Amino acid sequence: MKEKEEIRLKNLKSEEDTFYSDRVKYIAGIDEAGRGPLAGPVVVCAIIMPRDSMIEGVNDSKKVSEKKREVLYDKIIEECISYGIGIVNQDEIDEINILNATKKAVNMAVKNLKTRPDLILVDALTNIDTLGIPYKSIIKGDAKEYSIAAASIIAKVTRDRIMRDWDEVYPEYGFSEHKGYGTAKHIAKIKEIGPCMLHRKTFIKNFIDNK
Repeated sequence: MKEKEEIRLKNLKSEEDTFYSDRVKYIAGIDEAGRGPLAGPVVVCAIIMPRDSMIEGVNDSKKVSEKKREVLYDKIIEECISYGIGIVNQDEIDEINILNATKKAVNMAVKNLKTRPDLILVDALTNIDTLGIPYKSIIKGDAKEYSIAAASIIAKVTRDRIMRDWDEVYPEYGFSEHKGYGTAKHIAKIKEIGPCMLHRKTFIKNFIDNK
């Protein structure tokens, strides 16, 4: 590992390291993917990494290329102590809104951890049900905390794979390309041919109404 990358990772871990104590042995990072898209689910990952983990390239998923995220996904899954995934689909997002859907997916992800953490670090969210486990909400946590960055990569890759699978069912929308986000091409397709079952009706109503 190059010295510059080692320094970056140590900085990414610096605050997180201060949270460990006699009572805090396991820390879970939590992040989501898919709050903003017009189609598909919201996916949350909760992950516990070893305290001494230093996987080269781990960063906020938005700062990592799609190809690199796939490589990091395998390395993170192999090294982690435990991880859990929570997925809430587009129908429930329409029913309870995206914020509540994200919070529900957080709860699901924590429940799916096989190892119970002593502390949870979550990117920005507050008023969440973490099964009684203490948590800290950190603004832009995916760029500040190693475990949240790792969770952001797992959540993003998991969701991207879901959207690529759906692209085979609905190839006309280009889901494998934009993953359901509101690109000009995607919006144009919605206006041209209408939505499919994967679209969030509450997110696209303006496009449909103005058709």
